Amino acid sequence: MKSYQEIKKIALATIQNEAEAVANLKNYIDDAFAKCVEAIFNCKGRVIITGIGKSANIASKIVSTLNSTGTPAIFMHAADAIHGDLGIIQPDDIVICISKSGNTPEIKVIVPLMKSSGNKIIALVGNISSYLALQADFIINCSVQKEACPNNLAPTSSTTAQLVMGDALAIALLECRGFTTEDFAKYHPGGALGKQLYLRVSDLSVNNEVPKIFPDTDVKKTILEITSKRLGAAAVVENDIILGIVTDGDLRRMLQKDVAIETLLAKDIMSLHPKTIQKDELAVTALNVMKQNNITQLLVVDENNRYIGVIHLHDLLREGII
Repeated sequence: MKSYQEIKKIALATIQNEAEAVANLKNYIDDAFAKCVEAIFNCKGRVIITGIGKSANIASKIVSTLNSTGTPAIFMHAADAIHGDLGIIQPDDIVICISKSGNTPEIKVIVPLMKSSGNKIIALVGNISSYLALQADFIINCSVQKEACPNNLAPTSSTTAQLVMGDALAIALLECRGFTTEDFAKYHPGGALGKQLYLRVSDLSVNNEVPKIFPDTDVKKTILEITSKRLGAAAVVENDIILGIVTDGDLRRMLQKDVAIETLLAKDIMSLHPKTIQKDELAVTALNVMKQNNITQLLVVDENNRYIGVIHLHDLLREGII
């Protein structure tokens, strides 16, 4: 077992090696890279990405990134391709082959078959003199000087470089397509990021009770209303227009005073000018208002400024927006 000091030294050397490999990729962002982006942008079909070994893992991740940013993509494992999966590829598709050496047996088998079908091939390759690079229509140079592995064998810096170059490709395409936050939300409806872009206040408040009292409601009924609706507050309304709010904090402060509780009404203890939010506002906007004002609930109003419910911090927590 290595000492802690030795372990930290190894880890730092690995990070430094990979950082240098990634930094060197700047030298390969040239017209050839731009032509690859142009070819994919103009492609009438899908992007098929293939590889073998660790490069296949990277290919799968790049496919996910492309799909989530507006470029239809499919992963095809190079080993499976020679056993029937070549049928995935349609005439209008463009194929990205990922390989460090560019000379693996599987790549040598499938490349001629794809070329005979008329598909354009992009080589994301670490050896621009390899079979794959020479056969491809476009080349993305992904060469690294050495792996982070001390034996210069285990794919480390090379796969990191492939991943980063794939991200560069995806983001360039995103920009070319004018991909917006609304588009992102459409492709990520179940994720926290997507919910921040489409989930509305009314989508959450509709599931809550609507705690409501009137100016002349006595303290006992006020407490019962707040307790039964379990939102920590009740709106004080008149003809559904909000006059104030009574929170459980207001009740605690009232009990600390030397007053005859039985004589008090809601209007005597309510807080004026409570924070409200329109039902069609984004839920993430509600979160920001709560944070800015150090509160846990907002009263929800409709387009006519009439009280219709409450959105609580717990609603946002359940949706994973926080």
